[in-house]
Amino acid sequence: MKALVFGTTGQLGIELARRAPRGVSVGAFGRGRADLTDSAACAALIATTDADVIINAAAYTAVDQAETDRDTARKVNAETPGAMARAAAARGLPFFHVSTDYVFDGAGTRAWAEDDAVAPLGVYGETKLAGERAIAAAGGAHVILRTAWVFSAHGKNFVKTMLRVGAGRDELSVVDDQRGGPTAAADIADALWTIAAVFHSGNGQSGIFHYASAPSVTWADFAEAVFDRASLPKKPAVKRIPTSDYPTPAKRPANSVLDCSRIRAVYGIEQPDWRVSLSEVIRELETA
Repeated sequence: MKALVFGTTGQLGIELARRAPRGVSVGAFGRGRADLTDSAACAALIATTDADVIINAAAYTAVDQAETDRDTARKVNAETPGAMARAAAARGLPFFHVSTDYVFDGAGTRAWAEDDAVAPLGVYGETKLAGERAIAAAGGAHVILRTAWVFSAHGKNFVKTMLRVGAGRDELSVVDDQRGGPTAAADIADALWTIAAVFHSGNGQSGIFHYASAPSVTWADFAEAVFDRASLPKKPAVKRIPTSDYPTPAKRPANSVLDCSRIRAVYGIEQPDWRVSLSEVIRELETA
């Protein structure tokens, strides 16, 4: 199987390349080879590829910056994925795309199912939702994989921020009223490769699927877990604060917990335990 992957310089793209199964050839397009603000150019790459599947791991993920950079966020998160999906549909190629819990408003306490009403709180969520709809409208075989709280040993993410900011601090304030499932980029990559293999065998099912790790925790819980596992000379205490004490340009969903029963039923993919994945990421960071 040959896979064409966009976004290979990001957290997920790096893991997709690293964790490609034996027998899978990866054609990688990072920022240097694919300008995600140029939808026509990205679609042209798909129109001429000899790949069997297309994976879009690229996104505009600067949630706060998106509030004032709406045009770029819209191009990268909505217009280009739509153009990619149309090009893939024209070639009869399955198109896999990663989306986000930010399509929901975060109300309530129940885990979000794929068919629940969407109501994004900001530009990032709005543009990701627009991308989902453009992909579905393209009419080709596709999987939209919504995930949450992505972390890895690469790029910018909460785990690396906590290790950097927490070093040498006695105390660190962390939000304790937002809840979700921290999800390792490596686990998302494995899920995508599993789905790709099913499509390659001719048995893939299109649609939206949720995939996030368990158990659900707050950011403060997650921070404590990071510090517990890290080899810091001094571990900071975590001061639990409400979101109102840490204002940001973009609103965050209070409840980002995703119901992952559909992906289990259709593809046999179980929710991973983020605690295991976190230990692996910290081990990689500390041995690099």
